[in-house]
Amino acid sequence: MEIVPDPFREHREAAPVLKAEFQGQAVPMILRHEDVRAAAKDWRTFSSDAPFRVPIPSEEDVRSMRQLPVETDPPDHGEYRALVEPFFRRAKEREMIQQVEALIDGMVGEAVRRPSIEVVREFALPLQSRALAFLLNVPVEEAETWIGWGTHVFKDGPDGQRKGAALEAYLHERFDRAAANPGDDFFSALARATFRGRPLTRAEMMGFGNLTFAGGRDTVIHTISTVFGHLASDPGALAFLREDPSRVVHATEEYYRVVSPLTHIGRVCPVATDVHGVQVPAQARVSLCWASANRDAAVFDAPDEVRLDRKPNPHMAFGAGAHLCLGAAHARLILRTLLEVLSRRVAGIEVLESRERVEREVSYQRTFGYESLVVRLVGLAAG
Repeated sequence: MEIVPDPFREHREAAPVLKAEFQGQAVPMILRHEDVRAAAKDWRTFSSDAPFRVPIPSEEDVRSMRQLPVETDPPDHGEYRALVEPFFRRAKEREMIQQVEALIDGMVGEAVRRPSIEVVREFALPLQSRALAFLLNVPVEEAETWIGWGTHVFKDGPDGQRKGAALEAYLHERFDRAAANPGDDFFSALARATFRGRPLTRAEMMGFGNLTFAGGRDTVIHTISTVFGHLASDPGALAFLREDPSRVVHATEEYYRVVSPLTHIGRVCPVATDVHGVQVPAQARVSLCWASANRDAAVFDAPDEVRLDRKPNPHMAFGAGAHLCLGAAHARLILRTLLEVLSRRVAGIEVLESRERVEREVSYQRTFGYESLVVRLVGLAAG
């Protein structure tokens, strides 16, 4: 897959805001890097205290609780975030790094031995799910349940409400189990956590759980599949990384910049606000468009090119400000390890079949990731 040109470029060059429409509502999209970064840090003007309305499109129809900590503002946000940060920091600890390295090395080795592999559901989905089991400190076998949900817990099936209900039922069962027999896993930690001197409510626990399984699922999966597609289209990329393994760190950041797996995120203006010349009524939403900011030519030279040694690289694929993505270290670990293992074990990637994933909205069309990607991995000769 050649990286698709930026669909927001013409809009961004014409004006700092794109007047877009989602679910029949006007939602101005902030496009320029400097403006997106400033808005992300200004939570008083652009609030996240908006249950179900932070994602775009909104999710009132597919979940019944506020996602925590993302749908809160400081100071609540920081206090909620602190309850789960120890688990998300595990992605920087040697034990988990080794677990992910062994997982990916085994999966790539198996893929090399096969005549072909479908990347999205046979590789990326199991990889994301099993790595998440390590992060949450639960038995890796539990990931088999999560794999069964597909690439998105809300959107994969024809009945989105049923998908959301399945996740909620799982979380209730898991928190019941943690209350009856607590351990040292993510669910048990939330079951015994307190917020400002009181135990968390079940709704609060569910809010943390809902975000954990919905927030970093399809984003990581589609990044992985896009990377496979790009490595297939650019045969020199693996050799470039193989020549100097330290390049993997910069390559990881560049792929997240170019892919921008979360197109944008919503904020709500508590009072009527002028957003770069566009009047936004009180309690109406705006979009912080990470995908546009990450292709801004005012910040990134040749922004549509994949430069695996790009530096500096001030991308915002994981957001900015107080709401910087909790799972950023986890996502980076997965992709960094994948690139290291592929460059060490794979000589080339051949695409056999592909069906690109297209995000179609009224005001733009954006291609990233795949609905399906079948590849053959050519292993490096021993020695």
